[in-house]
Amino acid sequence: MHNSLDIVLLYLLAAVSGVVVFRSLRLPPMLGYLVVGVLIGPHALALARDSERVEYLAEFGVVFLMFVIGLEFNLPKLRSMQRLVFGLGLSQVLVTMAGAVIGHLALAAGFAWMGWQWGLHWTSALALGGAMAMSSTAIVMKLMAERTELESEHGRRVVGILLFQDLAVVPLLILIPALGTHLAGQAAAVASGAHDLGDQAQALGESLLIPMLTALAKAAVVLTLLLVGGQKLMNRWLTLVAKRQSDELFMLNILLLTLGLAWLTEHFGLSLALGAFLAGMLIAETPYKHQVESDIRPFHDILLGLFFITIGMKLNWLVLLDHWLLVLVLTIFPVLFKAGLITGLALLGGARSGVAIRTGLYLAQAGEFGFVLLTLAVSSGLIERAWISPVLASMVLSMLATPFMIAHADRIVNRLSRRDWMMSSLAITTLASKSMKIRDHVIIAGYGRCGQNLARLLTQQGIPFVALDLDPDRVSQAAAAGDNVVYGDANRMSSLVAAGLSRASAIAITHQNTRSALRTLHHVHDHAPHVPALVRTVDSSDMPALHAAGATVVVPEALEGSLMLASHALALLGVPVQQVQTITQQARDAQYELLRGYFHGADDDLTTGDQQEVRLLSVTLPPACRCAGMALGDLAWSEWQVRALHLRRPGDGVLPARPELLLQPGDTLVLSGQTSGLDEARAVLMAL
Repeated sequence: MHNSLDIVLLYLLAAVSGVVVFRSLRLPPMLGYLVVGVLIGPHALALARDSERVEYLAEFGVVFLMFVIGLEFNLPKLRSMQRLVFGLGLSQVLVTMAGAVIGHLALAAGFAWMGWQWGLHWTSALALGGAMAMSSTAIVMKLMAERTELESEHGRRVVGILLFQDLAVVPLLILIPALGTHLAGQAAAVASGAHDLGDQAQALGESLLIPMLTALAKAAVVLTLLLVGGQKLMNRWLTLVAKRQSDELFMLNILLLTLGLAWLTEHFGLSLALGAFLAGMLIAETPYKHQVESDIRPFHDILLGLFFITIGMKLNWLVLLDHWLLVLVLTIFPVLFKAGLITGLALLGGARSGVAIRTGLYLAQAGEFGFVLLTLAVSSGLIERAWISPVLASMVLSMLATPFMIAHADRIVNRLSRRDWMMSSLAITTLASKSMKIRDHVIIAGYGRCGQNLARLLTQQGIPFVALDLDPDRVSQAAAAGDNVVYGDANRMSSLVAAGLSRASAIAITHQNTRSALRTLHHVHDHAPHVPALVRTVDSSDMPALHAAGATVVVPEALEGSLMLASHALALLGVPVQQVQTITQQARDAQYELLRGYFHGADDDLTTGDQQEVRLLSVTLPPACRCAGMALGDLAWSEWQVRALHLRRPGDGVLPARPELLLQPGDTLVLSGQTSGLDEARAVLMAL
């Protein structure tokens, strides 16, 4: 395929097919992207041989992923993680590279003892070590976000190491070409009979020192400018853009900021992903964080899917057949070595054994930047091209195995670490002991700003509560201040049971992540369906899914914020307070009424579902229907206990459902009511 549109359509078709199949098999969609990439790639069906144009576009998937991750961070949080970034992250990269060189020397000695030729120079091993030190930011961050583990103990360590790996790419991009130049110069010196190691070392130092210092100086300047004055400037700029009240302008501005800062950091010798992360982090403390996150999400998901497809295309299955033993060794050994190394470093850094093992498992795979460094090492003459296919195949296989390793991480940790099992049991016991003596309490899932405000109001009214949170720093500080908060995961049934869910008067789910809230609601519905669940969400788009999952009350921040803003504006304009309250309540009732009900889908279980639940139904009138020419108000809506919300007529668009409106064939009515009433109304409207 040579036409650009053909290639794009092929990628989109492959992405849709892969996600549908793997969703049906209850497997991560990411695996679907990788597998279809293998199938359409140049080494299988060869449908997408010319992939360079799409690969360039797919790189922005990682850019937008890092931007979204940056939105979850802020400068104080990053400063609190500096020990993890520059301690654990630095040691991981350095020890991995050192281990590669030591392994090279051991293999070279072993091969020489057996009379074989090893054929790799120490500079080649150093370049391979740099590529092996990288982990997949895209895969790991996405999986942790889906599992709501970014704020967990192992999640903070994983993020810290990944951030340093992004920083380490800069000196490695300088180091590898310099090593290639040194290797070529050494070969020329050997050919000419010169063997002065001192001169060779001096030449290597001169070739590395100036470029490295220049790159570090550039990086220090741009990072200082962005982190010192960037936040205030970002807030003022976004406020200026928002005042123009143009969704299009706001969206264009977010794209400009994301790609602009990515370009700036790349121009100064850093990575695109790091610039996007900084952009997200600067916006995180502005009032526009949630709006930005919802606007950028479509670009993030689509481009990240393309990125995973291009990764799958790199796998050559012929290499797997011809050199399966070599590929197997190159896959298993680096994964085990890296997982063990990171686990050991995390243990030395004071992590519990379970946290350390999880950190090692999450980062054991190869990374996106590893492909970049490996390609650079080949072009610099450090690695022969004969090695590239087996190494690439092993890297892709390790990335394919990552979702399964992370999915079974808890089981692996329980087998390897008795201490982690005991610590988890101790945490559950502590939680149970705190909730055992109280009844009719409120369980607060998530102790961020929203959870803490709710806790203060409950305390003022003398209502007991138990709060669960996964941020150990927040838990320790709040517990020291006397708050009844413990370390626990509300997504786990054991934590909810220990918190006394069956005895609670209500549970308040304050997570911003809808997927996490749905998981907690599932446990509440299974264990204690009588306990009312209050859920916080960013906007009203997730309300139907949360209500369907069993939420009693869903509070969308955007809607409530707009109502509060309107009430204050009316009060300032002189409207009496009692009238303001009445107007606001009427508007609130009307807004929430519009959000009630949902349309049937093929996956609805109508036999076990709540037949009293309000649903939506659209009915298109056939050409010869009996009700044609009748007024909308003449139908027996009250008898059916059904309301007509609006009517859509070809040529006239959407019309309000007024009683005097005359029905015509082809009209589409949107109805709201219970299942039995909707069935009766549809039978009358469709009668010929």
